[in-house]
Parts: sequence; C-alpha cells; structure tokens
Amino acid sequence: MTSNNTAWRARRGAFARFAAVAPAAATLASALAMSLLGGCSTLLPPPPPPDNIYLLEARVAPVSSSASTPADARSAPPPKRDLVLAVSMPRARAGFDTAQMVWVRQAHGLEVYSRNRWADTPTRMLAPLLAQALERSGAFHAVVQAPSAVSAVLRLDTELIRLQQDFSVRPSRVQFTLNAQLIDIGTRRVIASAEFDETENAATEDAYGGVRAANLALERLLVRLTAFCTEHAPPP
Repeated sequence: MTSNNTAWRARRGAFARFAAVAPAAATLASALAMSLLGGCSTLLPPPPPPDNIYLLEARVAPVSSSASTPADARSAPPPKRDLVLAVSMPRARAGFDTAQMVWVRQAHGLEVYSRNRWADTPTRMLAPLLAQALERSGAFHAVVQAPSAVSAVLRLDTELIRLQQDFSVRPSRVQFTLNAQLIDIGTRRVIASAEFDETENAATEDAYGGVRAANLALERLLVRLTAFCTEHAPPP
C-alpha cells in the first residue's frame, strides 16, 4: 500500500512539473518559429518595382497656324470639303506591334526596355491622334475612325514603319516613320501616298527621354500628314 502511494505521488509530481514547464516551452517554441520566419523573410528578394508606363501624346495646332505654312496663308483656314474622311486603324511593321518600347544600338537589331512600356501599342494610341489632328484642320465635313456606321468618301490608311530610340549616336534620337495612303473608297483608287519620317534628339539617355522625343516628333508628323490629306483630297 505504501509503495502504491509513493508511486502515485511520484506520478503526480511529474505531471505537476510538466504542467509548470509546458507553457514556457510552448512560448519558447512560438518565439523560435517567429524568429525563423522573420529570418526567412529577410532572405527573400524584395518585389520588383512597377513598370513605368507612358503615352503617345501630341498638341496639334490647325494647319494654317503651323510653322510650315507660309505667313500670308496662316490667317485663312483651309477650304472645307463637304465629305467625310475615315481613318483606319494603323498597321505596324514587324517588331513594332507591341507595347514594349523599342531601342537599337546597331543596325538590324531591336531591343526593348525591361521596366518601361507604352500604355498600349503605338498604333492604337496613334489612331485617335490622327483623327483628332485631321478634325482640327477644319478641311473636312467630318473625320471618323473606321470602322464606322457613317458613310465616308475618303479613307486614310497608315502603317507604322518604325518607332525606336537609337543609341548608336550621341545624343540618342527617336526615329518615327509612318507611311500613309489616301484612298477613294468608291473607286478603291489610291489618290496619293507618302512616307513621313521625323527624328528628334533625346534630352536624356533613358526611356523617358525617348518618350519626350517621340511626342515632339509626333507633333511634327501630324502636321505634315494633315497637310498631305488636305492637299490631295478632292477640291470643295
């Protein structure tokens, strides 16, 4: 009987000691786990910074007020034709139908920025700018983007030949080239075609410098393209 009581008291003492130690052990284990997790998080690489996203934008003045227009003709707006001009979605040559920003450092080689891109493909950003510039010229009854429910007499088809920042020269420069065709929709005849090329030096040797140069080149290109359409459209 005495030995049984002794064994029972021993077991009860051991249980009491375990109960007293268990909370401290649990706290220690939890602290160790948190320490390990914190150590692992410091070993993980930081998330990459977000991309820089840019727009093609242009401030377009009427053709009559442009620098390329003779001074004696700037006071009079171009004659308005009672016809509708449709502007097709521009196409793009291989390598430029992308929102990635293209740059070159040698002939025949295209490279792209890793953390800088356009908000959309250049052709999709270019379409409304073309229509806006032609509408502001005042030379047409209306300018619409194709496809449209409005019946048009003329259609402007364009193709982006290149839009790239050239680092083979210093300072780097943006080359912006667009091919255009003015088409009589009724006869499907090409009335006129031309290629417009603009080059603008970059103010800084980075993607943002290329964006600013591209937008300056675009402004001049739109002025020339608008003058081309008003010159070759049927007379009023």
